[in-house]
Amino acid sequence: MVQYDQLTEGQQLPAHTKEKVTKVQLVKYAGASGDFNPLHTDDAFAQKIGLPGVIAHGMLVMGFLGEYINKLAGDVAVVKDFKMRFGAMTVPNDIITCQGIVKKLYEEDGRQIAVLDLFAEKGPGQIVGSGEAILQF
Repeated sequence: MVQYDQLTEGQQLPAHTKEKVTKVQLVKYAGASGDFNPLHTDDAFAQKIGLPGVIAHGMLVMGFLGEYINKLAGDVAVVKDFKMRFGAMTVPNDIITCQGIVKKLYEEDGRQIAVLDLFAEKGPGQIVGSGEAILQF
């Protein structure tokens, strides 16, 4: 959880690393999301279309970043906006680390606002998702 009065523009926020992505997780996510595209659950199908194996749903990575933002907000801030762009493919055994940087701080209608640049990576320079969030304190 972050406190507005402790933030500065350009500040790197604490990272959050997820457990490694598993095939079981992808099947469970398919069930929860209703996205049963076999490229997420069937290695033979994924290989037939030129992939090394199954890949994670892009929205799963968005969920990881959403979880990260909510951990930062805690009970002291409200997430007012969140957007994300997909990057590199996520595959089973990838370990995703979510990070944020304070882009801008300002006040609006008497409320304190923090704009955050976000990214999720599976290794140095391997961004699987990036985006922005706005927190209101």
